[in-house]
Formats: sequence, C-alpha cells, structure tokens
Amino acid sequence: MFWLLLLLPAWAFTATACVRLCLAAMRAAALDPGPGAAAGDLDLTLYEAAFLSGGPQRVADVTLLSMARQRRLHLAHTGWATVVDPLGRDEIERSVIGAIGPDGQSRIAPVRIRAARTDAVRRLADRLVRSGLAVPDAAGPTIGAAVRQVRAAALAVPVLAVAALLLPVQADTSRLMVGLWFLLPFTLSLSCLAIARFEVHPYSPWASPAGQRVLGALLRRRPGAEPSFLTSVALRGIRAIGEPELRAAFAHRDAPHRE
Repeated sequence: MFWLLLLLPAWAFTATACVRLCLAAMRAAALDPGPGAAAGDLDLTLYEAAFLSGGPQRVADVTLLSMARQRRLHLAHTGWATVVDPLGRDEIERSVIGAIGPDGQSRIAPVRIRAARTDAVRRLADRLVRSGLAVPDAAGPTIGAAVRQVRAAALAVPVLAVAALLLPVQADTSRLMVGLWFLLPFTLSLSCLAIARFEVHPYSPWASPAGQRVLGALLRRRPGAEPSFLTSVALRGIRAIGEPELRAAFAHRDAPHRE
C-alpha cells in the first residue's frame, strides 16, 4: 500500500491547483464589466497599452525607446543609456531620467528595473485598475499563475504514478488498478487546462478581461495597417525592435570579469 502515499499528494496537488484556477476565473469574471462596458474605451495611451500588454517594465522600455527616437536619450549598443535632454515631457519620462541617476548615464538593465518601480508607473497602474482594465494586485493569484499550477500538477501526477508503479504492490492489487487511480487526477488537470484554454485564454497577469478586449480592439482598429514602431514595442515587447543597434542595447549583458 506504499503507492497510496504517492496517490494522496497527487490528488491534493491536483485538487488544490484546479480549485485555485476556478477561483481565479471567478474573480476575473466578477471584475469584468462585460463587453459593452469597454466598447468606448479604445483610446489607450502608449503607456497604458504597454502596461496592459507587458506590465511596468514594458512601460519603462517604451519610454526609453520613445526618448531615444526623439534624440533626447542615447541608447548605446554596449548597453548604456545617456541623457541628452534632462527635461522630461511627462512624469513617466521624468521617472526614467531619475532612474538613470544624477550622472546622466547608467546601464540600461538597472534603469529598466528602477523605472518600472517608480511612483509614476504605480499611479498609471492604479488608474488602469480603477477603470477596470488592469488586474488589481490584491485580487489574488491571476489566471495565468493558476494555469501554471495546474500544468505543474499535470506533470507531477505521471511522475508520481511511475514511482508508484515501481513500488511493490500487494498480491490482491493489480498495477493496472494503481495506474487507473493516478489517471483520475491526471484527467482532471487536463480537463481544467482544456476548459481554461477555451474559456479564459489568453492569460494575462496585467490586463483584465476588459483590458484584453481593449487591446484586441486596438489591434483591429486599422485593418491591414502596420502599427507604429512604438506601438509594436508596447504590444509585443523589445522583440519587436527591428533596428540592430537598439536591439543590441537592450540585449547587451556585461561580459564576466577576468583578471
């Protein structure tokens, strides 16, 4: 009966993950005002679109690139940011300049992290939460996090099942029956993933269901037209950067120090 010691955690892990996914979906549904409520809120700013698509760091990335395109900030391919114009045009730009520091020059990687944690970005997030477009921090685990837990359960159950089948079993217990007991939590986890895929996909840690609809409407507003460079970065992240030097600036990492 040692296999029961493995079956119990398999059931516990699966049941906990599935319940968390159901609760996260219920919370998201409770926060969703419905398709009609966001129909007129299509005029997202660049910062708002960036936050809903990729969170605070995406806002910092878009701001850095926007200032660089206007030649008010220099982003070197070696991974350094240098302030050219120290006067920010809005509070997000001023927060980025402040994150670079008083010397007017800093590595890009720490600037992205510091700028994402500024009060200006938090106020932007609060405005989006109040409008129902962003997921509040206190709302509990997001659907995406809950889905990852169910996926982990779906992977853990077969591992526990194999371990149980390798253990000795009593003469009156067949290995087929042991495998069937583990098949039940595995089937439950796969069923929850399938339902979540059809009902609540895509899973966003930042945008609420209403926010995801607004982002989708933003992509469909100009059929056949390519979005601008900054809009592409806001929606897709730095992988949308096509310019080699700018891409190198964000991808650069310091080489290990050698004596």
